[in-house]
Amino acid sequence: MRPHRAYAPQLQPTLSLTGREAHHLAEVLRARPGDAVTVFDGKGREGRAVVRRVEGGVVELEVTETWPAGREPPLPVVLYVALLKGDGLADVVRAATELGVTRIVPLVSLHAVAKEIGEGKLLRLRRVALEAAKQSGRTTVPEVLAPIPLGAIPPVEQGLVAHPGSSLRVRDVLDLSQPVALATGPEGGFSEAEVQILAERGFTPVTLGRRILRAETAPLALLSLVTAGEGL
Repeated sequence: MRPHRAYAPQLQPTLSLTGREAHHLAEVLRARPGDAVTVFDGKGREGRAVVRRVEGGVVELEVTETWPAGREPPLPVVLYVALLKGDGLADVVRAATELGVTRIVPLVSLHAVAKEIGEGKLLRLRRVALEAAKQSGRTTVPEVLAPIPLGAIPPVEQGLVAHPGSSLRVRDVLDLSQPVALATGPEGGFSEAEVQILAERGFTPVTLGRRILRAETAPLALLSLVTAGEGL
């Protein structure tokens, strides 16, 4: 059985976890003194720890060893994803974290049903990323930024945008020596003008196959081709 995983911003010889982390260990995972725990700091460092005390909403850990872990993709991968209706964005954040994304930037675009998200929802998306990082064995937690207008995307070294009108495949254009930015549209897709803006910023339109993918599926399909498809 794999040791439980816990997040701590700083890996110190003794850790006192409170709040959500303590609750998850003590009440959900039923961790008890003597149990082994894997700890990580969300910035690339991991360690072994032992539960020493569980009391009053606090879980105290003794960290016995730490090391830099190497399970992250060797190149930064930024995902620009249009705002989605309902809970679609949370599903994307969860799976994108498992697939190795470095940063997720929601986009306000022309055909998107949603035009904004509140601070509470943004905080929830960040918690989803943290929990997915714990579950998938990652040692860094992707950033989830506040939404920006599509026109505010900066120029990129290498960008790929999912576009039904393209015949180019990801493997035809992907350069694994450069950071990569990915972009996918809302339920109605990007407009031609938006695709042109992205092209001017350095994004190459690519196909995701002959079928029409849901707005929640497209970002994960594109990301999978870059990370899982290349063994990253």
